[in-house]
Amino acid sequence: MNAVSLQNVVKRYKSGKDTIEAVRGVSFDVEQGTIFGIIGPDGAGKTSLFRMLVTLLLPDGGEATVDGSDIVKDYKAIRKKVGYMPGRFSLYQDLTVEENLNFFATIFNTSVEENYDLIRDIYVQIEPFKTRRAGKLSGGMKQKLALCCALIHKPVVLFLDEPTTGVDAVSRKEFWDMLQRLKTQKITILVSTPYMDEASLCDRVALMQNGSILTTGTPHEIASAFQHTILAVQSQNMFKLLQDLSGSPDVEAVYTYGENHHAIMKKQYSTESLQAYLQSQGHKEVEMHSVTPSIEDCFMQLMRTKHD
Repeated sequence: MNAVSLQNVVKRYKSGKDTIEAVRGVSFDVEQGTIFGIIGPDGAGKTSLFRMLVTLLLPDGGEATVDGSDIVKDYKAIRKKVGYMPGRFSLYQDLTVEENLNFFATIFNTSVEENYDLIRDIYVQIEPFKTRRAGKLSGGMKQKLALCCALIHKPVVLFLDEPTTGVDAVSRKEFWDMLQRLKTQKITILVSTPYMDEASLCDRVALMQNGSILTTGTPHEIASAFQHTILAVQSQNMFKLLQDLSGSPDVEAVYTYGENHHAIMKKQYSTESLQAYLQSQGHKEVEMHSVTPSIEDCFMQLMRTKHD
């Protein structure tokens, strides 16, 4: 049995006279004991999807189960066996770290002591601040406290909605290290993120945009499906280079990627022809080399293909 299963799930919102379809017929399965990432930008529908799976929103179509329980018919059972960490810090700001943790344990008829082994590695990092009010914690510490509260009742499935948004790079790395350790406890983890680089830290991912799933698979499977050569290109005038690359007969698509422009090359391209073309456009000191497709490259390609 899959830990989470969705078939054609739909969610619509009313906005005046208009109807906005935030989730459009989403289907995928999540195997037990894995980390499954929902990767997509703001507005992709990730939060609406998570809120339906944890029974805070009713779907307008389709079916979904969490640990075998239907998200509509068995909502009470689901609430007892899932952990949910929303995107915004939602704990009690006026309660201390210790008071928040004890409160959430009490809600689920358990105690901190009973499941301390599950949160020990995380809690020891915030224990020195256990008498500090939650509202006075740093972003990284709030993140760790929220994760402890979501875990204190030993959930079967853990839902983390953009948990690393707004925290520093060190805290992001620490957080993902914690998730890898949690996976060894047989907990299934669904995590949403707008950061494409975090896809490689998941066992499987779904790329999501405008309420739809573009593709699912392991990060390696998605990257391997990319059929074109990508050239990373630089020159002295990067703005003009972007414009000129888009006009090259050898280039299918181009976009900025870090310090380079990534040029998606057509099947029968010629590096010499591209160099000559760019020189004819006045570019000097042009540097180019092929690169391995990243998840972000795949996402951009899928978006372009869908638009076409």
